[in-house]
Amino acid sequence: TRDWELLATCFAENLEADFRAFGGREVVKGRDAWVEIIKGTIAGLDATQHLTANHVHQIDGDTATLTAYLQALHRLDTARSDPEYTVGGYYVCNMVRGEENQNGGWRMQRYTLNVTWHRGNRDILRQAQRRLKSSA
Repeated sequence: TRDWELLATCFAENLEADFRAFGGREVVKGRDAWVEIIKGTIAGLDATQHLTANHVHQIDGDTATLTAYLQALHRLDTARSDPEYTVGGYYVCNMVRGEENQNGGWRMQRYTLNVTWHRGNRDILRQAQRRLKSSA
């Protein structure tokens, strides 16, 4: 939906996002910083679809670990060649529940992407970032 405020509600304020397996240079610290990175990466694309499946939850009081398979499709209609890039793998998320969270709900505190395969044109991510910057 590209509702960045809604997306932010999935994460604890002190989030650590580890997407080094996807090309990130370091673990990103902070919910707001992470949402800005996501926005800068996908807002210039024409479509994205991130699917998760086979969720496994291990709950221990107000903390939990979530593991889920993922497939993430990215599309840029104006791409110079193949307009799609798809990534597969799994997420491991450390979750917290508590006062910071509305109604005691769960939020991701550490979010790790493990890439096991990919196909298509990864360059569309760079092209989409350039497109977004040129439209600003």
